[in-house]
Amino acid sequence: MAGKKHKIIELEILSAEPDFWKNQDRAREIGQELADFKEEVELWDNMEKETVELIEIVKILKPEEDEELLVETEEKRQTLKRKFEKEELKIFLSGSYDRRNAYLTIYSGAGGTEAQDWAEMLLRMYLRYAEKKGWRAKVLEVSVGQEAGIKQAVFEVNGRYAYGYLKKESGVHRLVRLSPFNANNLRHTSFALVEVLPEIEQAQEGKINPSDLRVDTYRASGPGGQYVNKTESAVRLTHIPTGLTVTCQSERLQGENRAKAMKVLMNKLYQYELAKTEEEKNKLKGAHTAVAWGNQIRSYVLHPYKMVKDLRTNIESSQPEKILDGELDEFVEAELRLNNI
Repeated sequence: MAGKKHKIIELEILSAEPDFWKNQDRAREIGQELADFKEEVELWDNMEKETVELIEIVKILKPEEDEELLVETEEKRQTLKRKFEKEELKIFLSGSYDRRNAYLTIYSGAGGTEAQDWAEMLLRMYLRYAEKKGWRAKVLEVSVGQEAGIKQAVFEVNGRYAYGYLKKESGVHRLVRLSPFNANNLRHTSFALVEVLPEIEQAQEGKINPSDLRVDTYRASGPGGQYVNKTESAVRLTHIPTGLTVTCQSERLQGENRAKAMKVLMNKLYQYELAKTEEEKNKLKGAHTAVAWGNQIRSYVLHPYKMVKDLRTNIESSQPEKILDGELDEFVEAELRLNNI
């Protein structure tokens, strides 16, 4: 806390400089960092005060004489404990990018139409999770399956520690269920790959040579309203030297889609340059993994029994419906703690 309080002083001095607002993007970034530090310091200071007050009450408490105060004290202790455990997780979110926003890409894998439907179920799960965390999520691009589901989807999640919480969701997710697309209702196994990348704000400072960029426009696919589907509003950007490709079709106007796609591409390029070695690339993006049997990080079983099991932490749940509705905290938090022990 002493270091954070010193950092607050440094940022306040910086924000008081006459030319502070000349670079508005940088000023907003510093302003947000300052607000985050102040919020964290105030929260821990208040918890310390609450703890001291609780200890003083316990010292003078006579349980046999004041049962009502005993119950009230225990309730305060449990509330303080829950608050502490929630904030304790942030100690494990100290990576360079953990405070940043996140970009998630979901790819359907082995399993045909069932896998595409499974990819769409995962998309809904993460959008619901973001909603429950109070983050803002927006789908940037979707490649719709021929019969059902999606082949691929890209979406952004804006919120404090979004990447820190979501980064360990990278990997293959396996689903076992009775196939809704099979006339005989046979059991089917499907796979989908989740890729999580942090938003790199410094990427905005980078420049892309126009001659290195190929721009394609096309009609947005899938549901999205008459105007979106009737005009070539969707944009695909390809960075020729690296082969990196980004698409966006979430906005109604082509210019807006291009601007958002350019931001994503610049983030990817920044990460590409930053990750000079294969090991560094794997830390950011996750090693290239076949979207098939034997590589999964989590299994979701809906038949012949109901269970979700994370194969890294061995955390299990017998209520897959809740998990698929975005109640992921138990799994996410267990993985965070495991990787920081």
